[in-house]
Amino acid sequence: MPVVTYEGMFLLDSNKYAANPTGVSGEVLAILERVGATVLATRPWQDGKLSYIIEGNRKGLHFLVYFSMDSRHLVEIDRLVKFNETILRHMVIKLPPALIEPMLAMATGKGEVVSTFHDNDALSTDVAVNAEPVSR
Repeated sequence: MPVVTYEGMFLLDSNKYAANPTGVSGEVLAILERVGATVLATRPWQDGKLSYIIEGNRKGLHFLVYFSMDSRHLVEIDRLVKFNETILRHMVIKLPPALIEPMLAMATGKGEVVSTFHDNDALSTDVAVNAEPVSR
């Protein structure tokens, strides 16, 4: 089976992460290494208030991980996360090949935000406006 690149978002207990960031992120990486994944990049993404209470937690830290592995082991990640009390939720998505390099560059701080939309595109001055005054 071919190796596929994934983006994993792990919602962590922010109190535990604040007390021991290396240890908590190490728990996530240990799960991935246990299933044979190669970790490409990691970074804490967002720490803040949750929309609703999850397992007694009002706050959580979103921890982003890019990794590659054989897709047959995705079920094993789900199983191992259920046994971990620090990981509140998780989501893994397959990255399209065209997005792998830009996403890794952004995660490692080497990328730049590129947008094809410009403010001038929203307000085109080439369109003729046929407005008639309203009489009262």
